[in-house]
Amino acid sequence: MILLDHLAAWQKVNISAFLTGGLMHRFPEMAGEAYRDGNDNYYLAMIREPVFVYGADVETMRRTFERARSRGIPFSIYTRPLFATSNDADNRASVAATPTAELELVGLGLHGDRKLVDKIVNGLKFLV
Repeated sequence: MILLDHLAAWQKVNISAFLTGGLMHRFPEMAGEAYRDGNDNYYLAMIREPVFVYGADVETMRRTFERARSRGIPFSIYTRPLFATSNDADNRASVAATPTAELELVGLGLHGDRKLVDKIVNGLKFLV
């Protein structure tokens, strides 16, 4: 995950959840198995691997976006106008109405070969 570093905490958490959902849809193998406690109560599966969250300013976010696009890796995006929508249809309509160069990116979700992802996120620092 790459998140705009100057967002409110609730926005960062919200974006992370949305982007993770997009990645899980595209890469179902990311899901682990269901959990079961000692009393045989079952719980939903979680992602089976760690999620690294990086911070970026506007310029770095755009550069990272372009790196991902140029390498053909599938990824999820979250744009600033999505904070004002309340459903998936409006989210998709907002993105569809915006030319690529004008997307106001606040989050990216990437999953792929480690070497490829490392090249895309090269120079980014973990979000604190």
